[in-house]
Amino acid sequence: MAAGSENVTGDTQTSTNQSSSEISKDNTLTLEALQLIKDAQQQHGLRHGDYQRYRGYCSRRIKRIRKSLHFPQGNRNRVTPKKILAEMLTDARYLQLPLFCAERCWAYAMQLKSEANTEPRKRFHMDSKLKKAVVYSEELEALGNSSKCDARTKLECQAYNAWIKGSLEFEGEKWESAMTYYSTAKTIYEKLANAFSEEIQLIYQQRVDEISPNLRYCAYNIGDESALQDLQKMRIAAGGDQLSFKLDDLLSQTREKQAATLSEVTWRGRTVPVKVEAVRLFLLNMQDLNSELEAAESLDSRVSIYESILKQCIDAQQALRDTLQEDQVFKAAVRGQPIEGKVSNQHYLHSYLMNIRLTTTIDRNLIMVENMKQNLPENNPEEGRKITKPQDLVRLYDIIIQNLNEIPNLHGIQDDPTIRSEIETAVLGYKAFRSYYIARSYASAKKWKETVALYQRALDNCKKALEGFKNQPQTPKLKSDIVELQELQQQISGQMYSCQAYSILDSSSAGEQSFSTPVNDKRLLEDRLDEFITEKSLTSKKAILTRFPPDFEPIPCRPLFFDLALNHIEFPSLEDKLEQQKKTAGGGLTGMVKGWLGGWGGKK
Repeated sequence: MAAGSENVTGDTQTSTNQSSSEISKDNTLTLEALQLIKDAQQQHGLRHGDYQRYRGYCSRRIKRIRKSLHFPQGNRNRVTPKKILAEMLTDARYLQLPLFCAERCWAYAMQLKSEANTEPRKRFHMDSKLKKAVVYSEELEALGNSSKCDARTKLECQAYNAWIKGSLEFEGEKWESAMTYYSTAKTIYEKLANAFSEEIQLIYQQRVDEISPNLRYCAYNIGDESALQDLQKMRIAAGGDQLSFKLDDLLSQTREKQAATLSEVTWRGRTVPVKVEAVRLFLLNMQDLNSELEAAESLDSRVSIYESILKQCIDAQQALRDTLQEDQVFKAAVRGQPIEGKVSNQHYLHSYLMNIRLTTTIDRNLIMVENMKQNLPENNPEEGRKITKPQDLVRLYDIIIQNLNEIPNLHGIQDDPTIRSEIETAVLGYKAFRSYYIARSYASAKKWKETVALYQRALDNCKKALEGFKNQPQTPKLKSDIVELQELQQQISGQMYSCQAYSILDSSSAGEQSFSTPVNDKRLLEDRLDEFITEKSLTSKKAILTRFPPDFEPIPCRPLFFDLALNHIEFPSLEDKLEQQKKTAGGGLTGMVKGWLGGWGGKK
């Protein structure tokens, strides 16, 4: 059913694509190739990276175009390929045939590339499909150079052919020729972008942004050391869009050559070898994390970088876990059994990766906390932004505390008193923030006793955390944490005095309350007519003023009447009537029949 509906969509697109391929007034053909394929890609699978679905759509699109042009490739029994000649160009749809043939081969190649991670033999099939795509793109360029096509069509066909050839050379690691083709395509698309309106210009600019990372990657492989920094800058500026995933792949391929230099890692005074290739690549990515985060300005870019690191960390953990399948100690640890003695080097490396994963998650959540604090009501957030509630911050602090508590339980560092004391101190600090925001949520509900108790607990945790920080080495991060806790202490002191004042005001009698203070009195209005209390429910449509239906009330019953004259009345005798009834009953059945016959005869 889905395929059928997609065919209907394709038919309507073929009939309505006059904006992308048409005949102009001077009888020249126009093919807006890039806009045509971008629309098809977004609507048929590539929005989610489904190359197989897009390849199937291209096949159906080619079949529909051939049928509409009456240009079949043989019959049901035999295939007879026909080549499109320049003399046949009477309709712009002839140009769409080689375009979508090339797109179909390219989509098939990209599908095989993703599958080649687990089946390396498929790379040979991918190369053959890309070569076939080049054949169709060259045919498209040759047809586009015809005198029947306008200047824009010629440039579009040349740029598309250069891009397909650059993709083939790029996958074949022929960096110089790939750079040449990509440069040609980029130049043409930049010229086209400057010649049209903003809406069309955006499509060309997107293709230029897609080509730029490939160009810098080729430059890096040729020998340009600055290209790696350019790729990192592009990754920072990309944020969380689809281009960021492509840049992550290019950066990981760039660091594959550097991975050979990373053979060991040191953590908590213990040095372990790094034998798994995926772990080496991930650790190299971690080395550039701090510089990328410092250069990132927007919150989305920083969160995107953290998400990328977490994704790579999970992949590296999985690769290392596969090599630890024969480690009995690691299997016992996974099942939750206690471990005695020193763990193996690879097991210790797994704990190191888990530590990176937990700390990165904590840093990401702290960034989210800082962003949400800006939207608190007292900070006057911008219009249109969602106002942050204290409960939202409490949940993030719960996750941070949970991640911190998992770090001392990692295998290999359970007996390290230093890390345990550091984590306990950090947990106290975050518990102080959590108690503070829980207290604020209680304050909004006017539960003053609970609010004051929570503020006191937050203040105690602040003091304990500050005492613990004094015994730790003073790092820039630690100093910033101390400043935040000191500011929190001042805020708590002021909030506690305010809560005490509000609690005294609310403890006064109802008659002495301020008119602006709403009170929730459950009594009905008819029961408190002599008291004035501000209550919002009385001004609503469902105000409860009295009881309805009213309650049942006891009432006196109706009086009883007795017939006192009954015993003093003499009724007339009825004996004569009783004798007549006995005579009538003595005739029996024969008398009744005789009387009936006599009566009938008498009437006659």
